[in-house]
Amino acid sequence: MWVLFACGSAFFAGVTSILAKCGIRKTDSTTATAIRTIIVWAFSWLMVFLVGSQSQFSQISGRTWLFLVLSGLATGASWLCYFRALQLGDINKVVPIDKSSVILTILLACILLREPLRLSGAVGVVSIAAGTYLMIERRSPSVGRPQKGEHWLLCAVGSAVFASLTSILGKVGISGIESNLGTAIRTGVVLIMAWLMVLTEGKTHTVKKISPQELGFICLSGVTTGASWLCYYRALQNGPASIVVPIDKLSILVTVAFSYFVFHEKLSKKAAVGLGFIVSGTLIMLLP
Repeated sequence: MWVLFACGSAFFAGVTSILAKCGIRKTDSTTATAIRTIIVWAFSWLMVFLVGSQSQFSQISGRTWLFLVLSGLATGASWLCYFRALQLGDINKVVPIDKSSVILTILLACILLREPLRLSGAVGVVSIAAGTYLMIERRSPSVGRPQKGEHWLLCAVGSAVFASLTSILGKVGISGIESNLGTAIRTGVVLIMAWLMVLTEGKTHTVKKISPQELGFICLSGVTTGASWLCYYRALQNGPASIVVPIDKLSILVTVAFSYFVFHEKLSKKAAVGLGFIVSGTLIMLLP
């Protein structure tokens, strides 16, 4: 059953990237992240009350609280980096880098969670790394500080690093409680973090400037994010992180397909080969 939840997470995550890109064409990415987090937070708590896990709230241990908060902080940092990268760069370039977080996640799962790294896992990691490299547009090296067009790459890399930490910390944080409750708590941390960023950067005035159309896309991306999270952490609670995470990263197929039809972003031959490596590596990891 956890495999089905992991596949659901991949689908909703892929749709989220497209909806988010539509919602931040003119809207500040930090403000958009803060708004969509409200939707995710409300959605996650709705699920808590639907399954009746709110009774476990008073039973959460200090250790679980610690890892849920840390996971939420890592998630918030990943989101802020990811949606900034989406605003500055093409989806077909940003998403592969973000999905490469699976490599670091698997390594951390082996080291920290003592999950074994099988031969298929090692081959998959190499394949995903090669595919990601092929999908990144190479630029001539610049001297000194990065050019404006290169900031998307730095943000995408930051998103990948924080996303891998999120998976590991989240795995530990939800080990002792119902997954929906864990998701709701960590989403609250992300919500506080996102709005603190809006306040500290003095961007509260940008909320009033959001067009109704972009606000609609931002809210829809929040709904799909909530659905993806609920599926993901349900799968993570019952399945090994080294397998759940690769399945979730197959969302890149959904994103690439939608980006072609919605934004008319086409893959070069080299990028298409890279995508093939990423998908192949992911599927190899699922071999027994």
